[in-house]
Amino acid sequence: MELASYSILERVFLTVFPLIAIVSLGFFYARRRLTDMSTANKINIDVFTPALIFSVMSSESFDLPNYYTLAVAAAAIVILSGLVLWPACRILKVEAKTFLPPMMFSNSGNLGIPLIVLAFGEAALPAAVVLFLVENLLHFTLGMYILDPKTRLINLLRMPIILATLAGLLWSYSGWVLPAALRTLMDMLGQVAIPLMLFALGVRMTGIDFTHWKIGAWGALLAPLTGLLIAFPLAALLDLNSEQFAYLLVFAALPPAVLNYMIAERYQQQPHLVASIVLLGNIASLVIIPLLLFFIL
Repeated sequence: MELASYSILERVFLTVFPLIAIVSLGFFYARRRLTDMSTANKINIDVFTPALIFSVMSSESFDLPNYYTLAVAAAAIVILSGLVLWPACRILKVEAKTFLPPMMFSNSGNLGIPLIVLAFGEAALPAAVVLFLVENLLHFTLGMYILDPKTRLINLLRMPIILATLAGLLWSYSGWVLPAALRTLMDMLGQVAIPLMLFALGVRMTGIDFTHWKIGAWGALLAPLTGLLIAFPLAALLDLNSEQFAYLLVFAALPPAVLNYMIAERYQQQPHLVASIVLLGNIASLVIIPLLLFFIL
């Protein structure tokens, strides 16, 4: 029993340590030197992450029908989290437009993809990408509609991530084989995305604002708790296998996405309050995620 517990602790450590180390590196680097990640983040969103998505989805090992149920479950968690926590906005005396997006849209890119890959191996990368795509697509549709009902969804077709997804789906369904040189190129570009996401998260955390710590603390607790409470009955209803159930639990417990703050800032929807929710949620995940992994692994 002790040997098994040690083995689980070792796996949890090996999963979490690289994530914390890279995030910490970004944090301490930005504390010592003025660091503007805006250009790097834009390149990551426009080049490296689309390359990662296309690389995974165009792979011969990627079989999209295997992930339909997981995608439905992920979408349900995002949407139901908003519905379940809607009444909490009145209790906490915070605007729904401010509080609900961080509760619904999680850090499935910066944290979710590397976490799932490190915890479950490279074979889990396609599932991690599918979860990221579902969350991201809903964020740029439903999430933008929550903040601005006049948002034009046609603008989605201009986003490199969406274009890479569509191209990957076409490649997957067609059965085409990517030439070796292009495969190497896509793989190399995609490998930049995950470490850069984590480093950027660390840089962003230097701007922690504890002014609204009470709402931030409630968000840090309610986001993973609500997701997990929804995930358990949902997995049974959709009859997910054990592997996909584990992926879904990790997805459900992820903290709010940093993108929530950027969008709130763009629409001037109490960005400082959203920043507290996002950053305190990501700090709390340093405790919540290892505990969850100990349970799963």
